[in-house]
Amino acid sequence: MKHKADGNAALQKGDFSAAVAAYTKAIDCDGANHVFYSNRSAAHLSAKNLQNALDDAEATIGLNPDFAKGYGRKGAALHAMKRYNDSANAYEEGLAKFPSDAGLKSGLEGCIKDRDTPEWQKGGRGGGMGGMGGMGNSNPMAGLFGPEMIKKMEQNPKLKEYLNDKEFMAKIDMLKRDPNSLQMMMGDPRIMEVFQMMLGGNVSFGGNDEPPPAPAPAPKRKEPEPEPEVDTSNFTEQELKEHNDKKAAVALKTEGNELYKKKDFDGALGKYDEAIAKDPKNMTFISNKAAVYFTQKKWDEVISACEEAMEVGKANFAPFEDRAKCLTRWGKTLFKQGKVGDAIEKLKESQLEAYQKDTERLLKTWELEKRKADVLAYQDPDKAQEAKDRGNAHFREKRFGEAVKEYEEAVKRDPNNPPIRNNLAAALCKVMDFNGAKMHIDKALDMDPKYVKAYARKGDIHVLMKENHKALDAYRAGLALEPDNTACKEGATKVTNMINMGSQNMSEDEKRERAAHGMADPEVQNILQDPVIRQVLQDFNEKPQAAQQAMRDPGVASKIEKLIAAGVLQVGR
Repeated sequence: MKHKADGNAALQKGDFSAAVAAYTKAIDCDGANHVFYSNRSAAHLSAKNLQNALDDAEATIGLNPDFAKGYGRKGAALHAMKRYNDSANAYEEGLAKFPSDAGLKSGLEGCIKDRDTPEWQKGGRGGGMGGMGGMGNSNPMAGLFGPEMIKKMEQNPKLKEYLNDKEFMAKIDMLKRDPNSLQMMMGDPRIMEVFQMMLGGNVSFGGNDEPPPAPAPAPKRKEPEPEPEVDTSNFTEQELKEHNDKKAAVALKTEGNELYKKKDFDGALGKYDEAIAKDPKNMTFISNKAAVYFTQKKWDEVISACEEAMEVGKANFAPFEDRAKCLTRWGKTLFKQGKVGDAIEKLKESQLEAYQKDTERLLKTWELEKRKADVLAYQDPDKAQEAKDRGNAHFREKRFGEAVKEYEEAVKRDPNNPPIRNNLAAALCKVMDFNGAKMHIDKALDMDPKYVKAYARKGDIHVLMKENHKALDAYRAGLALEPDNTACKEGATKVTNMINMGSQNMSEDEKRERAAHGMADPEVQNILQDPVIRQVLQDFNEKPQAAQQAMRDPGVASKIEKLIAAGVLQVGR
């Protein structure tokens, strides 16, 4: 997890290249971990490497189709590429599996808004590239940390100094693109100082007024120049014969190509053989035979021809591109034979000869398919139970690190077993990996929405993460299924008392951390975007009676209570 932590730290600082490098190292250590691909997709998106962001998002979904963020990453990348319909499809695909996911909903809303808004009306939105969810102008962070914030900071003697800090401004820019990055920002008290300043004043939720840069003009295509005639006047008899044989061989190859197009495969092979007889040092003619065999699905003959072509090519210093093309065809043949590992190695050899984007994409696809196949082949419920039993023994003896390893092994062996993930979440909490624990408990509930013990565990995790509003929701969900569940009842009582006590016993750092966790919740962000709520918050300072009147509305009261429970709005100070 060290490389992932390094990537998160680099992403927080706005050093996107370093973040990509760190996440790549994490992938090299564990290529089957979908979270690493998801994080690298976010880093690529922040660096505007849009195709790479899309490739990693698709890899995330391929490795784990039940990971909601994967669809959000894909939607965000496509949104930034202005492929609005494809982006909407990605969000909708995710919402079909996770209908209540706020990030996917917000992302889809922003995508559709940008798609349906004429370019001349978009102003400074620049295509509406959102962050994690591709939310465009619907991203509340883009408004909270917009131009009005800069004006207010300039008027504040303390805060205006932050505007000269490049690292701080990089964080602000990142928050505009990806509201979920706030979790990584909570270690910087300056972010929360600015946020607290904005709660007390008028906040504009408009977009950026800067127009998008004009696209660079496409380079003019250069017409190919005709090959110059070779002067043969000084050739020896042998050199002249070789020259004429090469010309004849090329002509025979052209005839073979025409026959191939007409599906006269035997005739094409005959012409290629004649070309080889005329010019045995040219690997292209042998490669053409391999292409015919490939079309005929004669896999052994393809491999034999490719081997011969590579021998001839290396011996006669054939162009690297020709050798790469031959190796790629060789790899495709191995893939057709079901030899996926060997096929991947051939494509890697091809890339060493001459890098080709199409081959690289094919290589990534095959590597992903192989990882998925390896994951499926590794599954074994009986061995999962054995690993779970070993994990339980370690947990009872308080060897939590060993327990985590055994539970993770059990998950790999039986990934659709909710109790195993529940146990893993408990062990991860003991080693302070709360995000990992939350991820596994959410998966357990996706698999079994009536698993009350998982709701109790989820509430406990949110308490540890200082997300009391989410903890209370989790305990209440468990009690709705099992009203007498002791763990959920005790948890709900404990959290309610914590909320009622407010922040009286908290240090300033604890208050900031709790507020940062709350702000990372899309539901809280949407509440803060509500103009009615913003007015009520302002009235608490300026017109207390108007604020009390507004609190009589159950909807307003519920939202304010959510902000208080989240620690975003502090009372009793």
